[in-house]
Amino acid sequence: MSEHSSVLSAQQREGRKIAIPFTDVVGFVVRRWFDHPSLLAKTLAGVFMATLADIATPVLAGRLVTDISQHTAGPGVTVDKALLALRDDATLMVTGLIVLGLVGLFGRRSSYIGISHLTLAIMQRIADTAFARVQRFSTDWHANTFAGSTVRRLTRGIWAIDTLDDTLLLLIVPEVLVLLGTTVVLALRSPLMGAALGVFVVLFTWLSIMLTLRYVAPTARAANAWDTKMGAAMADAVTCNAVVRAFGAEAREEKRLHRVIRGWRGRTLRTWIRGTNSANLQALASLGMRMLMIGLAVWLWWQGKAGPGDIAYVLTMVFLIQGYLRDLGQQVSQVQRSVNEMEELVAVFQREPAVADPVTPETLRIEDGEIHFEHVRFCYPGQKKPLYHDLDLTIKAGSRVALVGPSGSGKTTLTKLLQRLYDVTGGRVLVDGQNIAHVRQSDLRARIAIVPQEPILFHRTLAENIAYARPSASREEIEQAAAQANAAAFIERLPDGYDTMVGERGVKLSGGERQRVAIARAFLADAPILVFDEATSSLDSESEAQVQDAMRRLMQDRTVIVIAHRLSTVVELDRLLVFSQGELREDGTHAELVAQDGGIYRRLYELQSLEG
Repeated sequence: MSEHSSVLSAQQREGRKIAIPFTDVVGFVVRRWFDHPSLLAKTLAGVFMATLADIATPVLAGRLVTDISQHTAGPGVTVDKALLALRDDATLMVTGLIVLGLVGLFGRRSSYIGISHLTLAIMQRIADTAFARVQRFSTDWHANTFAGSTVRRLTRGIWAIDTLDDTLLLLIVPEVLVLLGTTVVLALRSPLMGAALGVFVVLFTWLSIMLTLRYVAPTARAANAWDTKMGAAMADAVTCNAVVRAFGAEAREEKRLHRVIRGWRGRTLRTWIRGTNSANLQALASLGMRMLMIGLAVWLWWQGKAGPGDIAYVLTMVFLIQGYLRDLGQQVSQVQRSVNEMEELVAVFQREPAVADPVTPETLRIEDGEIHFEHVRFCYPGQKKPLYHDLDLTIKAGSRVALVGPSGSGKTTLTKLLQRLYDVTGGRVLVDGQNIAHVRQSDLRARIAIVPQEPILFHRTLAENIAYARPSASREEIEQAAAQANAAAFIERLPDGYDTMVGERGVKLSGGERQRVAIARAFLADAPILVFDEATSSLDSESEAQVQDAMRRLMQDRTVIVIAHRLSTVVELDRLLVFSQGELREDGTHAELVAQDGGIYRRLYELQSLEG
């Protein structure tokens, strides 16, 4: 696969819509509720209290109207016991309505406080877990996924939990309870009206769900995919701002982003229009329900089967129900939007890391650093042809070994298998006789220090970046590591010294300075195995000399693997391993290999000598 096609496939994957079943997303959230049972119970208790107050209010209001309609006393009319009883009952109903109002207020406050704690606890746990999972995804996944889109997926999904919790627990649950409770109470007073209301509620709920899932949801999913693309495009351009400015390409990047934003706008507008259409249809259905129920109540009154109190109850109940139905339609749409926004977050939880730790890991026992690739077979995911067929190689403890060969020959793959960034498909990788697949990856990698070709630094202080290999290191140990790496001189010239912020990915430092910081990290790690990946390939002569001097000190008493294209940097090493198409073709010292007629190493060395 060419580099160009790899980039295209990565962009296509970024823009691909992720469709997770509705029930999977809702189930994902509901399971998180039960991780915090006391907070869930407090929230639901408040919801039930407020809901019962809403259900009881029309009953008391209807009875109050009945009491008032039966009061026939006027000037000159004697107040008898019956009228006093009506007065007392009316007073009781008024008091009851006041109490119900206070109960509803207290219940809602309790539910709001409960769900605030519940939702934040869930969001915190999901954020922690999602970040931990992403950290452990494969190297290929990170290479093919824009960092900006990953952050957008996680943050959008986490905030969607807030909306979904509010909608389900504070809105839909009480709405369903009120609809069911009111239907039951109405059926006890009038079976005909109770049956009519029950049928309508079922039909309205079905209509709301179908409109949301079949009409609104597909466009919302497409809008979210373009929202992710927009975040990725912005992050890509901002991260590479130095390249953009170097080529005067600001206008070009603005046009590129404009095309993405235009695509996002069109799909988002379509989603909003469909949401409006869905809401209008639901409002029309709700209006029909109100007219039907009021008309039925008036007909029952005309037939002498309903009194003023019944009519007052129906009117109060109908306006209450209409509000809940209107809200229910909107909340179903809101749930679906939240589900759409959470799909990519749930996909992160459904994706398993490519390389998993053993269930019962062994204690790591690396001391000397002898490495043995025992009949290793390896094939990259998605490829049919293995890179290594039967690689059997031993690197003795304390030896300094270079990996040489053309691009794609398998040099870097060897070090990735050693770090267990990939699992072998056959054979074993042993360090000091221990199978690395049987230990924790974090323990293994802590015993292997890496100095990459392009060191990446955090936007933190120089001291923090050096101490990343050993966070517990003292300032004295950090400064000593910097001195060993020939980094102390340039650090001490900076205004803030070791407290200098280095910028995103270390952009405030030169390539040679970043490289020396990476070597200082390796000194502080004090690992028995050391890997240099083209550590001097992009440096000027002066920086290269300082880095090579630091590398020589760092190599002492360690097992060293050097990946090299510039062969002048490896002539002094103990052993050179020459790879070609995944096979170990030559093995020896520089003098031995350069003396081989027709050898791969000799040809590469002569070519570089001519270029020099």
